[in-house]
Amino acid sequence: MDLILIAVIVLGGIGLISALVLFAASKKFAVHEDPRIAQVAELLPQANCGGCGYPGCGGFAGACVKAADGGSIDGLLCPVGGQAVMEKVAGVLGFQASAAAPKVAVVRCSGTCDARPHGVEFDGAHSCRIQNMTGMGETQCLYGCLGEGDCEHACLFGAIKVNPETRIAEVDESKCTGCGACAKACPRFIIELRAQGPKNRKVVVLCNNKDKGALAVKECKNSCIGCGKCVKACAFEAITVDSNMAHIDPDKCKMCRKCEDDCPRGAIHAINFPPRKPKAEREAEAAAKKAAAEAKKAAEAATAPVEKPAEAPVAQQPAAPAAQPEVKQEQQ
Repeated sequence: MDLILIAVIVLGGIGLISALVLFAASKKFAVHEDPRIAQVAELLPQANCGGCGYPGCGGFAGACVKAADGGSIDGLLCPVGGQAVMEKVAGVLGFQASAAAPKVAVVRCSGTCDARPHGVEFDGAHSCRIQNMTGMGETQCLYGCLGEGDCEHACLFGAIKVNPETRIAEVDESKCTGCGACAKACPRFIIELRAQGPKNRKVVVLCNNKDKGALAVKECKNSCIGCGKCVKACAFEAITVDSNMAHIDPDKCKMCRKCEDDCPRGAIHAINFPPRKPKAEREAEAAAKKAAAEAKKAAEAATAPVEKPAEAPVAQQPAAPAAQPEVKQEQQ
């Protein structure tokens, strides 16, 4: 009995001492967390998508507080919550949120099954990353969409799907938050985030092929060959050609769509624009309107009344002096 009592006392003492040591350690090595981090985190959507560039919403909240202590939160954006959430975050931190242009994902590939000949059949794991690591995929193009849906699985909002007919990923802009998860999941980096643009309209080069012209033509019927015709057509210097591929700067593009007309490969696409007539038909209509305007102008000039030249005023002759009555002198 005494041994049991001694064991209980010893174990109780060890537990008490351990508790005191842990309590002292927790006080000494305690990490203080700014209460504003929890306040900011509560305002975030808790999607933990990583689109902000930080590890989850908690990491983004900490970054916002740290930036606020530095004097500004400009440059920080929650792509899921958007401007509305950032205004609330700025209010908690005592700042005013700057306007940020919303972005959407764009799949820079138009190589449908008809445009890209399939040379092999991949019999393995249905993963873009694995297929890209094992070779070029089922087509000869090393830069096109593989169509296995890694981007679709990465999207938390169901905004991107692989079209089963074209085998190309397509973005539903009404659901896209611009988090960039799909762009990170794509092993060929063909998905990029671009500004939504006015009325969600944008002009983009839907190709990522960096091979030279002859090889690019062989790989895909819709590939960009870097010919530079779009560069010459653009009057705003919004298009550049690098690595045999054209790229449109959305900040300079005025969306005149002249580059789309002059592209011989059909690689430039105007997204969310109303349908318009073919180029030849539009040019014919423009020429007809111009000819009609010139004919109308000529007809108006022919039927206009001829104005007579104004007559010069006749110079008036000075009036003759009035005859003075003759005064007869009386003879003296």
